[in-house]
Amino acid sequence: MDDKIRQLKEIIDNTDNLVFFGGAGVSTESGIPDFRSTDGLYSMKYKYPPETIVSHTFFVRRTEEFYEFYKDKMMALDAKPNKAHEKLAQWEREGKCKAIVTQNIDGLHQLAGSKTVYELHGSIHRNYCTKCGKFFDAHYVKNSEGVPVCDACGGLIKPDVVLYEEGLDNQTVSNAINAIRNADVLIIGGTSLVVYPAAGMIDYFKGRHLILINKSSTSRDNQADLVINDSIGEVLGQL
Repeated sequence: MDDKIRQLKEIIDNTDNLVFFGGAGVSTESGIPDFRSTDGLYSMKYKYPPETIVSHTFFVRRTEEFYEFYKDKMMALDAKPNKAHEKLAQWEREGKCKAIVTQNIDGLHQLAGSKTVYELHGSIHRNYCTKCGKFFDAHYVKNSEGVPVCDACGGLIKPDVVLYEEGLDNQTVSNAINAIRNADVLIIGGTSLVVYPAAGMIDYFKGRHLILINKSSTSRDNQADLVINDSIGEVLGQL
């Protein structure tokens, strides 16, 4: 165990008020592509750029093409939690981890057993009819032919994910900010901290230890007490 991992272990051993703030890098080790790395969705070639496809305007105007991309690239229903998800769930059971704030929409934290998870960008596992409000799970959407429609009223189904041009859910944001503000230790993992307003939430942290774990450096490294440039699963898996 190297010095940084040992230092991280000591901080975690001595807290019972930890919050984890995570991004796409938490899920890449489960086989889910991120957006910005060399192998990410932004680097792949499509008829339209991915950031255009996952916008509100595109969803409304080109719904069928939106769902082709969404089902193919964003609904990884076979993905399994990795060491990071499992360690965080363990810490919650032990009373250490008070909340997870995630930018991911895959539901892997809950699948690993975490209960208090604030999903800033929504979830592929929640889908609603835009006409009558009926709920549908991810399998219904994934297995539908073309554009998924409500089996009750025939209305268009929309995933409960925050598309470009859409605002974050106010209650989720409030819960996330409160968790971060009241934390003793904040671990930021698997995120480049370039997506706002989510990245700006860490400014509410006033606790003792800010820890950054990410493969590449971020603009906030100079604010952290501890920076580890490695994959989040590898790091947490050593604890």
